[in-house]
Amino acid sequence: MDSQVLMALGLSIIGGLSTSIGAIVVVLNKSPNLKMLGLLQGFAAGLMLSISFLDLAHNAINSIGFLKGNLWFFGGVTFFAVVAKFIPEPTLAPSTDVKSKKRNDDEGGKDMLKKHRRQVLFSGIITAIGISLHNFPEGMAVFLGSMKGLRVGVNLALAIALHNIPEGVAVALPVYFATQSKWQAFKLATLSGFAEPLGVVIVAYLFPTSLSPEILEGLLGSVGGVMAFLTLHEMLPLAFDYAGQKQAVKAVFLGMAFMSASLYFLEVSLPKEMSL
Repeated sequence: MDSQVLMALGLSIIGGLSTSIGAIVVVLNKSPNLKMLGLLQGFAAGLMLSISFLDLAHNAINSIGFLKGNLWFFGGVTFFAVVAKFIPEPTLAPSTDVKSKKRNDDEGGKDMLKKHRRQVLFSGIITAIGISLHNFPEGMAVFLGSMKGLRVGVNLALAIALHNIPEGVAVALPVYFATQSKWQAFKLATLSGFAEPLGVVIVAYLFPTSLSPEILEGLLGSVGGVMAFLTLHEMLPLAFDYAGQKQAVKAVFLGMAFMSASLYFLEVSLPKEMSL
C-alpha cells in the first residue's frame, strides 16, 4: 500500500478513535460537563475555520485562480449541505430528556422503564449510524489532505479528532442509559469512529495518488468548503448552546491562534517537500 495512503489511514484512525474519548467521559462520569464539551467544540471550530479559510481555500485560490478556487470551495459547501440535510447531526440535548424520563420511569413502574430504555437504545443506535455517515467524508478529507503533505493531513486530523470527542459522548450517553453497560456504550461509540479510516480506504481506490496539481488543489479547496460548512452549521451552534456565546467565541479564537501557531511550527520544522 502506498506510503501516503498508510499515513492518511493512521491519521484517520487517530481521529476516528477520538470518539472513544467521548465514550470514556460518559462511562466515568454519569453527568458529563456540557460546558467543557461546548468549549471543546468552540476550540475545534477555531481549528477548522483556520484550516478552511487560511490554509485550504487560500492555497487553492493562489494555485488555480480566484474563480476556480471559489467554485471548488463552494462545491464542497454544497456537497456537505446535502449530506447534512439528509443525515442531520445528532446533539447531546436529548440527554436531558433521558434523565427526566428516567425519573418518571422510577415513578411509573418497571414496564415503562423498559419501554423507555428500548426507545433510548434505538436512538443511540441511530445516532451512531448518523455519526458514522458524517465521519465518512471526514476520512476522505484527511486522505486528500495527506496527499498534499504531512502538515495538511496532521492539522485536519487534529481538528477532526477534537470534533469527534463530543460525538462519542452523543453515542455513548443514550446507550449507557439504556443498557447500563459501560462496555456496550464504549464499543458502539468506538465503532462509529471507524467510518473515518473506511473513508480513507475507499477514496484511496477512487483517486489515484498521481493526481494533477490543479485537481488536487481543487479537491482540497472542496475539503475547505466541507470543513467550513461543518463548523458554521453544526459545531458553532453546539458550542453556543453548551458553553454560552461569549465563552464559545473566546474558545474559537483560541483554536484559531493554536492552529496558526501549529501551521507555523510545522512549516519551519518539517522538510520542505513534506510541508508543501
